[in-house]
Formats: sequence, structure tokens, C-alpha cells
Amino acid sequence: MSEPTLPQVMLITGGSRGIGAATALKAAASGWDVCVNYTANTVAADDIVAQCRAAGASAMAVRADVAVESDVIELFEETEAELGPLTCLVNNAGILHPMSRVEDMSIERLREVMDVNVLGAFMCAREAVRRMSTLNGGAGGTIVNVSSAASYLGSPNEFVDYAATKGAMDTLTIGLAKEVANESIRVNAVRPGLIDTDIHASSGVPDRVDQLAHNVPMQRGGTADEVADLILYLASDASSYVTGSLINVSGGR
Repeated sequence: MSEPTLPQVMLITGGSRGIGAATALKAAASGWDVCVNYTANTVAADDIVAQCRAAGASAMAVRADVAVESDVIELFEETEAELGPLTCLVNNAGILHPMSRVEDMSIERLREVMDVNVLGAFMCAREAVRRMSTLNGGAGGTIVNVSSAASYLGSPNEFVDYAATKGAMDTLTIGLAKEVANESIRVNAVRPGLIDTDIHASSGVPDRVDQLAHNVPMQRGGTADEVADLILYLASDASSYVTGSLINVSGGR
């Protein structure tokens, strides 16, 4: 008799909206059990969890600030306690401040963006490796980092700080992928371009996608679902020989 198949467990940071929420819903529909991490909007997170459960998945929401180490550790512990061993981390949490030139950026702004987008991503990746690595008794797994086309475009006069954090995410992806490739962990990144999500409202320009679509070779913004499809591919066995890759989802931009 064959051994029962363990559930596939996906933890999505920043999973209550945008790309994270789209990924959670697609993962649940594909047979994954899902933990939706969020920082503030309990109603939104609970709604995504309810939709995941309606699709037949086990799902939970955990409030945690990825910039706080104790929160990150508790997030991973709670996920495994309720859903079982982690098999995929989607490192998606990130923040964006209003448009600004570098010369006008406060140290408080810079520290907050770096703490969430860089240190948060590193700590989450660290906790995932501690659990997944075969060197630590784990069964392996995948990490998908959500970077941005900003990492190679630079976002001048807008969000050079945000772009710099995504450059760090790219380097984390390449280095960590090589570090754990022989420990049954694959690490890849998606680099979304102009995607129609509510993050643009955080920048003070809620209609930014419509304003800039003409700069995209495909002449349109992308959708959160289009990014989520690639994340699910990278999380699945269909991409079993793919690691250390930075894949653009940017309409050719």
C-alpha cells in the first residue's frame, strides 16, 4: 500500500489583496492548503480564507508584520501547527510610499521600506529554509519571491527606494537558489510590471496603470491573476528543473 500523500501547504505573505490574494485563490482551486498572512485588514483576509475554503482547501489567516522577527517566527509556527509541513513560501509582502525623488526621502521612509521589503523577505526565506531543507530533516519545497520590474527599470522620480528593495529581492533569489539547490528547495522570482492592483493607490496615483499603459509594448497593464498563474507554475512540479530564475511578467517592458 502506498503512503498517503501529504497536503501541499502554501504560505503567502501579504495575501489579503492584489497578487497575494489572487495567488491564494488559485492555489486553493489547485489543491493547495493556504495560509493568508496580512498586517491590518482582517476583513479582507477572512474573505480570502472563506473563498479558499469554499474551493475545498484548508485555509487560515494569520496577522503578522514581516518586519518583526517574532511575528515572522510565530507566523510559520502557526501555519505548520494548523496546516502541516510547509511546502511553498510565496514571499509577496511589500510596501510602497507616495512618489518622491530620492533627495526628498526621509530616513523613516527608507527604513520602513527596507525593513518590510528586504529584511522581511530575508526572514521569511530563512524560516522556510529551516523547515524545508533536507539538511534539517525537511522534505524540500519551493520559494517564490515577488520582485518587480522596478528592479531593472529603477523607477526614477517615483520609487527608487522600492526599486532598490526589489533589486535586493532578485539577488536573494539567485544566491539562495544556489545555496539550497542540493537540499530539495527551489527558489525563483517573478518580476511583475504594471499590474492593476490597489498598491497604486498607496503611491497616490490610483489610475497609474491607465496612465502608463502606453509605455508597455503590449499596450495594457497586467492582472493579478496573470502573475498568480506564473507563481503557481513555479510552486509546482511542472517547474521541477527551474531554480534561480527571475521571470518578468511585464508585457514586454
